[in-house]
Amino acid sequence: MDEEVVWVDFETMENFMVDVFKGVGVPEDDARICADVLITSDKRGIDSHGVNRLKPIYYDRIKIGIQHPVTNFEIVREGPTTAVVDGHDGMGHVIGKHSMELAIQKAKEYGMGMVVVRNSTHYGIAGYYALMATDAGMIGITGTNARPSVAPTFGVENMLGTNPLTFGIPTDEEFPFVLDCATSITQRGKIEVYAKLDKTLPEGWVIGEDGKPKTNAEEVLEGLIKGTCALTPLGGIGEETAGYKGYGYSTVVEILSAALQGGNFLKMLSGYDKDGDRVPYHLGHFFVAINVSSFIELDIFKKITGNILRELRASKKMPGQERIYTAGEKEHLAWLERKSKGVPVNKKLQEEILQMKEELGLNQYHFPFESKK
Repeated sequence: MDEEVVWVDFETMENFMVDVFKGVGVPEDDARICADVLITSDKRGIDSHGVNRLKPIYYDRIKIGIQHPVTNFEIVREGPTTAVVDGHDGMGHVIGKHSMELAIQKAKEYGMGMVVVRNSTHYGIAGYYALMATDAGMIGITGTNARPSVAPTFGVENMLGTNPLTFGIPTDEEFPFVLDCATSITQRGKIEVYAKLDKTLPEGWVIGEDGKPKTNAEEVLEGLIKGTCALTPLGGIGEETAGYKGYGYSTVVEILSAALQGGNFLKMLSGYDKDGDRVPYHLGHFFVAINVSSFIELDIFKKITGNILRELRASKKMPGQERIYTAGEKEHLAWLERKSKGVPVNKKLQEEILQMKEELGLNQYHFPFESKK
Protein backbone atom coordinates (compact mmCIF):
# COMPACT_ATOMS: atom_id res chain seq x y z
CA MET A 1 0.00 0.00 0.00
CA ASP A 2 1.25 3.51 -0.88
CA GLU A 3 2.90 5.16 2.14
CA GLU A 4 0.90 8.34 1.48
CA VAL A 5 -2.42 6.52 1.88
CA VAL A 6 -4.71 7.72 4.68
CA TRP A 7 -7.66 5.61 5.84
CA VAL A 8 -11.12 7.21 6.12
CA ASP A 9 -13.98 5.37 7.83
CA PHE A 10 -16.76 4.07 5.59
CA GLU A 11 -19.57 6.08 7.19
CA THR A 12 -17.81 9.40 6.70
CA MET A 13 -16.85 8.61 3.12
CA GLU A 14 -20.31 7.37 2.19
CA ASN A 15 -22.00 10.43 3.69
CA PHE A 16 -19.53 12.69 1.88
CA MET A 17 -20.31 11.00 -1.44
CA VAL A 18 -24.05 11.39 -0.82
CA ASP A 19 -23.55 15.11 -0.26
CA VAL A 20 -21.32 15.43 -3.32
CA PHE A 21 -23.95 13.79 -5.51
CA LYS A 22 -26.65 16.00 -3.98
CA GLY A 23 -24.39 19.01 -4.52
CA VAL A 24 -24.39 18.44 -8.29
CA GLY A 25 -28.16 17.93 -8.48
CA VAL A 26 -28.76 14.22 -7.81
CA PRO A 27 -31.95 13.75 -5.71
CA GLU A 28 -31.23 12.45 -2.20
CA ASP A 29 -32.68 8.94 -2.65
CA ASP A 30 -30.73 8.52 -5.87
CA ALA A 31 -27.59 9.99 -4.30
CA ARG A 32 -27.77 7.33 -1.60
CA ILE A 33 -28.00 4.60 -4.24
CA CYS A 34 -24.97 6.00 -6.09
CA ALA A 35 -22.93 6.30 -2.90
CA ASP A 36 -23.91 2.78 -1.82
CA VAL A 37 -22.65 1.30 -5.09
CA LEU A 38 -19.33 3.13 -4.76
CA ILE A 39 -18.77 2.37 -1.07
CA THR A 40 -19.62 -1.29 -1.71
CA SER A 41 -16.75 -1.38 -4.18
CA ASP A 42 -14.36 0.08 -1.59
CA LYS A 43 -15.60 -2.34 1.07
CA ARG A 44 -14.83 -5.24 -1.26
CA GLY A 45 -11.31 -3.99 -1.98
CA ILE A 46 -12.09 -2.91 -5.56
CA ASP A 47 -10.45 0.51 -5.28
CA SER A 48 -10.59 1.16 -9.02
CA HIS A 49 -14.40 1.51 -8.93
CA GLY A 50 -15.09 3.13 -5.57
CA VAL A 51 -14.56 6.70 -4.39
CA ASN A 52 -11.58 6.87 -6.77
CA ARG A 53 -14.11 7.36 -9.55
CA LEU A 54 -16.34 9.90 -7.80
CA LYS A 55 -14.75 12.97 -9.37
CA PRO A 56 -13.36 11.92 -12.77
CA ILE A 57 -16.36 9.83 -13.77
CA TYR A 58 -19.53 11.16 -12.13
CA TYR A 59 -18.85 14.62 -10.68
CA ASP A 60 -17.01 15.91 -13.74
CA ARG A 61 -19.42 14.40 -16.26
CA ILE A 62 -22.44 15.92 -14.55
CA LYS A 63 -20.72 19.32 -14.36
CA ILE A 64 -19.85 19.36 -18.07
CA GLY A 65 -23.37 18.28 -19.00
CA ILE A 66 -22.88 14.82 -20.52
CA GLN A 67 -24.71 13.00 -17.71
CA HIS A 68 -28.02 13.96 -16.14
CA PRO A 69 -28.19 14.08 -12.34
CA VAL A 70 -31.94 13.46 -12.36
CA THR A 71 -32.73 9.99 -13.74
CA ASN A 72 -35.71 9.34 -15.99
CA PHE A 73 -36.16 5.55 -15.74
CA GLU A 74 -38.52 4.68 -18.60
CA ILE A 75 -39.79 1.18 -19.38
CA VAL A 76 -40.36 1.31 -23.14
CA ARG A 77 -41.32 -2.33 -23.67
CA GLU A 78 -42.34 -5.04 -21.22
CA GLY A 79 -43.45 -8.66 -21.03
CA PRO A 80 -44.02 -11.03 -18.10
CA THR A 81 -40.32 -11.96 -17.87
CA THR A 82 -38.68 -9.17 -19.86
CA ALA A 83 -38.35 -5.41 -20.07
CA VAL A 84 -36.52 -2.82 -22.15
CA VAL A 85 -35.50 0.35 -20.29
CA ASP A 86 -34.36 3.73 -21.58
CA GLY A 87 -32.21 5.48 -18.97
CA HIS A 88 -32.07 8.83 -20.80
CA ASP A 89 -28.42 9.31 -19.77
CA GLY A 90 -29.24 9.51 -16.07
CA MET A 91 -27.29 7.98 -13.19
CA GLY A 92 -26.18 4.48 -14.15
CA HIS A 93 -26.24 3.24 -10.54
CA VAL A 94 -29.90 4.23 -10.18
CA ILE A 95 -30.80 2.72 -13.55
CA GLY A 96 -28.90 -0.45 -12.70
CA LYS A 97 -30.48 -0.93 -9.28
CA HIS A 98 -34.03 -0.37 -10.53
CA SER A 99 -33.39 -2.69 -13.49
CA MET A 100 -32.14 -5.56 -11.34
CA GLU A 101 -35.02 -4.99 -8.90
CA LEU A 102 -37.37 -5.37 -11.85
CA ALA A 103 -35.63 -8.54 -13.03
CA ILE A 104 -35.83 -10.00 -9.51
CA GLN A 105 -39.49 -9.11 -9.23
CA LYS A 106 -40.23 -10.93 -12.49
CA ALA A 107 -38.14 -13.93 -11.40
CA LYS A 108 -40.09 -14.20 -8.15
CA GLU A 109 -43.29 -14.53 -10.14
CA TYR A 110 -42.20 -16.41 -13.24
CA GLY A 111 -38.87 -18.06 -12.33
CA MET A 112 -36.67 -15.85 -14.49
CA GLY A 113 -36.44 -12.19 -15.43
CA MET A 114 -34.29 -10.24 -17.85
CA VAL A 115 -34.09 -6.48 -18.25
CA VAL A 116 -32.02 -4.70 -20.88
CA VAL A 117 -31.09 -1.00 -20.86
CA ARG A 118 -30.11 1.61 -23.41
CA ASN A 119 -28.94 5.21 -22.99
CA SER A 120 -27.38 4.70 -19.59
CA THR A 121 -24.11 5.76 -17.99
CA HIS A 122 -21.33 4.09 -15.99
CA TYR A 123 -23.04 1.94 -13.33
CA GLY A 124 -20.10 1.15 -11.02
CA ILE A 125 -19.12 -2.40 -10.13
CA ALA A 126 -21.24 -4.97 -11.94
CA GLY A 127 -20.99 -7.20 -8.88
CA TYR A 128 -23.30 -4.88 -6.94
CA TYR A 129 -26.24 -5.96 -9.09
CA ALA A 130 -25.27 -9.63 -9.02
CA LEU A 131 -25.20 -9.39 -5.21
CA MET A 132 -28.74 -8.00 -5.25
CA ALA A 133 -29.83 -11.28 -6.84
CA THR A 134 -27.89 -13.50 -4.43
CA ASP A 135 -29.42 -11.60 -1.50
CA ALA A 136 -32.81 -12.57 -2.93
CA GLY A 137 -31.80 -16.25 -3.19
CA MET A 138 -31.28 -15.99 -6.93
CA ILE A 139 -28.55 -16.29 -9.52
CA GLY A 140 -27.70 -12.88 -10.92
CA ILE A 141 -26.05 -12.13 -14.26
CA THR A 142 -25.19 -8.70 -15.57
CA GLY A 143 -22.98 -7.04 -18.14
CA THR A 144 -22.40 -3.65 -19.69
CA ASN A 145 -20.64 -2.22 -22.67
CA ALA A 146 -18.32 0.74 -22.22
CA ARG A 147 -16.35 3.37 -24.10
CA PRO A 148 -14.01 1.69 -26.60
CA SER A 149 -10.65 0.79 -25.13
CA VAL A 150 -9.95 -2.87 -26.07
CA ALA A 151 -8.49 -4.12 -29.36
CA PRO A 152 -9.83 -7.28 -31.03
CA THR A 153 -7.39 -10.14 -31.45
CA PHE A 154 -4.80 -9.28 -34.15
CA GLY A 155 -5.94 -5.63 -34.00
CA VAL A 156 -4.47 -2.50 -32.38
CA GLU A 157 -7.51 -0.20 -32.55
CA ASN A 158 -9.62 0.28 -29.43
CA MET A 159 -13.03 -1.01 -30.49
CA LEU A 160 -14.66 -2.83 -27.56
CA GLY A 161 -15.22 -1.73 -23.99
CA THR A 162 -13.84 -3.63 -21.01
CA ASN A 163 -17.31 -5.24 -20.99
CA PRO A 164 -17.62 -7.22 -17.73
CA LEU A 165 -19.60 -10.46 -17.74
CA THR A 166 -20.59 -10.93 -14.12
CA PHE A 167 -22.23 -13.78 -12.19
CA GLY A 168 -23.49 -13.91 -8.61
CA ILE A 169 -24.49 -17.30 -7.13
CA PRO A 170 -25.80 -17.89 -3.58
CA THR A 171 -23.97 -20.42 -1.39
CA ASP A 172 -24.19 -21.79 2.17
CA GLU A 173 -20.96 -19.96 3.07
CA GLU A 174 -20.47 -16.52 4.62
CA PHE A 175 -20.17 -15.01 1.16
CA PRO A 176 -21.71 -15.75 -2.25
CA PHE A 177 -19.79 -16.78 -5.36
CA VAL A 178 -19.31 -13.55 -7.32
CA LEU A 179 -17.29 -13.52 -10.53
CA ASP A 180 -16.97 -9.83 -11.37
CA CYS A 181 -14.27 -9.05 -13.89
CA ALA A 182 -13.68 -7.37 -17.21
CA THR A 183 -13.26 -9.32 -20.43
CA SER A 184 -9.96 -7.48 -20.91
CA ILE A 185 -6.76 -8.24 -18.96
CA THR A 186 -7.29 -5.05 -17.00
CA GLN A 187 -9.70 -2.13 -17.04
CA ARG A 188 -9.31 1.61 -17.45
CA GLY A 189 -10.01 2.16 -13.74
CA LYS A 190 -6.95 0.12 -12.78
CA ILE A 191 -4.84 2.12 -15.24
CA GLU A 192 -6.12 5.27 -13.50
CA VAL A 193 -5.04 3.88 -10.13
CA TYR A 194 -1.55 3.07 -11.51
CA ALA A 195 -1.32 6.60 -12.91
CA LYS A 196 -2.28 8.14 -9.54
CA LEU A 197 0.40 6.04 -7.85
CA ASP A 198 2.94 6.74 -10.65
CA LYS A 199 3.44 3.00 -11.16
CA THR A 200 4.61 1.24 -14.33
CA LEU A 201 2.08 -1.06 -16.01
CA PRO A 202 2.93 -4.75 -16.52
CA GLU A 203 3.83 -5.63 -20.11
CA GLY A 204 0.95 -7.13 -22.05
CA TRP A 205 -1.85 -5.07 -20.53
CA VAL A 206 -1.76 -2.45 -23.29
CA ILE A 207 -0.79 -2.58 -26.97
CA GLY A 208 0.36 0.39 -29.05
CA GLU A 209 -0.34 1.13 -32.70
CA ASP A 210 2.99 -0.49 -33.51
CA GLY A 211 1.81 -3.75 -31.93
CA LYS A 212 4.23 -3.43 -29.00
CA PRO A 213 3.36 -3.28 -25.28
CA LYS A 214 3.02 0.15 -23.59
CA THR A 215 3.72 0.56 -19.86
CA ASN A 216 3.50 4.28 -19.00
CA ALA A 217 0.11 4.70 -17.28
CA GLU A 218 -0.29 8.45 -18.00
CA GLU A 219 0.59 7.96 -21.67
CA VAL A 220 -1.80 5.03 -21.89
CA LEU A 221 -4.73 7.05 -20.48
CA GLU A 222 -4.07 9.75 -23.09
CA GLY A 223 -3.60 7.14 -25.80
CA LEU A 224 -6.89 5.42 -24.97
CA ILE A 225 -8.70 8.70 -25.59
CA LYS A 226 -6.73 9.51 -28.75
CA GLY A 227 -7.01 5.94 -30.05
CA THR A 228 -3.24 5.45 -30.25
CA CYS A 229 -3.22 2.45 -27.91
CA ALA A 230 -5.64 -0.18 -26.66
CA LEU A 231 -6.14 -2.58 -23.78
CA THR A 232 -5.74 -6.26 -24.59
CA PRO A 233 -8.49 -8.87 -24.14
CA LEU A 234 -8.32 -11.66 -21.57
CA GLY A 235 -5.58 -13.98 -22.76
CA GLY A 236 -3.45 -11.13 -24.04
CA ILE A 237 -1.94 -10.21 -27.37
CA GLY A 238 -2.59 -12.62 -30.26
CA GLU A 239 -3.81 -16.22 -30.03
CA GLU A 240 -0.93 -18.05 -28.34
CA THR A 241 -2.29 -17.33 -24.86
CA ALA A 242 -5.95 -17.50 -26.02
CA GLY A 243 -6.67 -13.79 -26.35
CA TYR A 244 -9.44 -14.74 -28.78
CA LYS A 245 -11.44 -16.08 -25.81
CA GLY A 246 -11.54 -12.73 -24.04
CA TYR A 247 -12.28 -11.05 -27.38
CA GLY A 248 -15.18 -13.45 -27.98
CA TYR A 249 -16.72 -12.98 -24.52
CA SER A 250 -16.36 -9.22 -24.83
CA THR A 251 -18.25 -9.34 -28.12
CA VAL A 252 -21.05 -11.34 -26.45
CA VAL A 253 -21.42 -8.62 -23.82
CA GLU A 254 -21.40 -5.93 -26.52
CA ILE A 255 -24.22 -7.63 -28.41
CA LEU A 256 -26.35 -8.22 -25.29
CA SER A 257 -25.77 -4.60 -24.22
CA ALA A 258 -26.80 -3.11 -27.55
CA ALA A 259 -28.74 -5.35 -29.93
CA LEU A 260 -31.67 -6.42 -27.71
CA GLN A 261 -32.43 -2.83 -26.68
CA GLY A 262 -31.60 -1.06 -29.94
CA GLY A 263 -28.73 0.78 -28.27
CA ASN A 264 -25.36 2.21 -29.22
CA PHE A 265 -22.22 0.10 -29.66
CA LEU A 266 -18.45 0.13 -30.28
CA LYS A 267 -17.19 3.52 -31.50
CA MET A 268 -20.62 5.10 -30.92
CA LEU A 269 -19.78 4.93 -27.19
CA SER A 270 -16.65 7.12 -27.39
CA GLY A 271 -18.23 10.11 -25.63
CA TYR A 272 -17.25 12.45 -28.47
CA ASP A 273 -19.10 13.62 -31.56
CA LYS A 274 -17.59 13.99 -35.03
CA ASP A 275 -16.39 17.51 -34.15
CA GLY A 276 -14.57 16.30 -31.05
CA ASP A 277 -17.07 17.73 -28.57
CA ARG A 278 -18.06 15.79 -25.43
CA VAL A 279 -21.43 14.02 -25.61
CA PRO A 280 -23.23 11.44 -23.42
CA TYR A 281 -21.93 7.87 -23.66
CA HIS A 282 -25.33 6.15 -24.15
CA LEU A 283 -24.18 2.87 -22.58
CA GLY A 284 -26.18 -0.35 -22.52
CA HIS A 285 -26.59 -2.98 -19.79
CA PHE A 286 -28.38 -6.27 -19.23
CA PHE A 287 -29.62 -7.88 -16.02
CA VAL A 288 -30.76 -11.46 -15.50
CA ALA A 289 -32.28 -12.95 -12.34
CA ILE A 290 -32.85 -16.71 -12.04
CA ASN A 291 -35.02 -17.90 -9.16
CA VAL A 292 -33.25 -20.96 -7.77
CA SER A 293 -36.44 -22.12 -6.01
CA SER A 294 -38.08 -22.64 -9.40
CA PHE A 295 -35.57 -25.45 -10.00
CA ILE A 296 -34.66 -26.87 -6.59
CA GLU A 297 -34.95 -26.03 -2.90
CA LEU A 298 -32.67 -23.08 -2.19
CA ASP A 299 -30.92 -24.75 0.77
CA ILE A 300 -30.01 -27.79 -1.34
CA PHE A 301 -28.68 -25.57 -4.11
CA LYS A 302 -26.62 -23.52 -1.66
CA LYS A 303 -25.12 -26.62 -0.06
CA ILE A 304 -24.12 -28.22 -3.38
CA THR A 305 -22.64 -24.93 -4.56
CA GLY A 306 -20.75 -24.58 -1.29
CA ASN A 307 -19.46 -28.14 -1.57
CA ILE A 308 -18.13 -27.42 -5.06
CA LEU A 309 -16.30 -24.34 -3.83
CA ARG A 310 -14.92 -26.03 -0.72
CA GLU A 311 -13.60 -28.98 -2.74
CA LEU A 312 -11.91 -26.60 -5.16
CA ARG A 313 -10.21 -24.73 -2.32
CA ALA A 314 -9.15 -28.00 -0.68
CA SER A 315 -7.54 -29.39 -3.83
CA LYS A 316 -3.78 -29.91 -4.22
CA LYS A 317 -1.87 -26.64 -4.29
CA MET A 318 1.13 -25.48 -6.28
CA PRO A 319 4.48 -25.62 -4.50
CA GLY A 320 4.94 -22.44 -2.49
CA GLN A 321 1.22 -21.55 -2.49
CA GLU A 322 -0.67 -21.55 0.79
CA ARG A 323 -4.24 -21.48 -0.47
CA ILE A 324 -6.62 -21.65 -3.40
CA TYR A 325 -9.37 -19.07 -3.68
CA THR A 326 -12.83 -19.09 -5.23
CA ALA A 327 -14.54 -16.04 -6.76
CA GLY A 328 -15.85 -13.62 -4.15
CA GLU A 329 -13.56 -14.93 -1.41
CA LYS A 330 -10.87 -12.27 -1.71
CA GLU A 331 -13.52 -9.56 -1.70
CA HIS A 332 -14.97 -11.04 1.50
CA LEU A 333 -11.50 -11.13 3.07
CA ALA A 334 -10.96 -7.50 2.00
CA TRP A 335 -14.16 -6.54 3.83
CA LEU A 336 -13.06 -8.36 6.99
CA GLU A 337 -9.78 -6.45 6.88
CA ARG A 338 -11.25 -3.08 6.01
CA LYS A 339 -14.43 -2.91 8.08
CA SER A 340 -12.56 -1.36 11.01
CA LYS A 341 -10.18 0.69 8.84
CA GLY A 342 -12.30 2.21 6.08
CA VAL A 343 -11.31 3.45 2.63
CA PRO A 344 -7.65 3.88 1.61
CA VAL A 345 -7.23 7.39 0.16
CA ASN A 346 -4.06 8.07 -1.84
CA LYS A 347 -2.54 11.51 -2.38
CA LYS A 348 -4.23 12.24 -5.73
CA LEU A 349 -7.62 11.18 -4.34
CA GLN A 350 -7.06 13.37 -1.27
CA GLU A 351 -6.63 16.35 -3.59
CA GLU A 352 -9.81 15.47 -5.51
CA ILE A 353 -11.83 15.11 -2.31
CA LEU A 354 -10.63 18.47 -1.00
CA GLN A 355 -11.40 20.11 -4.35
CA MET A 356 -15.00 18.80 -4.33
CA LYS A 357 -15.38 19.76 -0.67
CA GLU A 358 -14.30 23.34 -1.41
CA GLU A 359 -16.34 23.73 -4.61
CA LEU A 360 -19.52 22.44 -2.95
CA GLY A 361 -18.93 24.10 0.42
CA LEU A 362 -19.06 20.82 2.35
CA ASN A 363 -17.24 22.29 5.33
CA GLN A 364 -18.92 19.94 7.81
CA TYR A 365 -16.40 17.28 6.77
CA HIS A 366 -12.88 17.18 8.15
CA PHE A 367 -10.72 14.38 6.83
CA PRO A 368 -7.69 12.98 8.66
CA PHE A 369 -5.38 13.85 5.76
CA GLU A 370 -6.26 17.58 5.92
CA SER A 371 -4.00 18.11 8.90
CA LYS A 372 -1.10 16.93 6.72
CA LYS A 373 -1.66 19.62 4.16
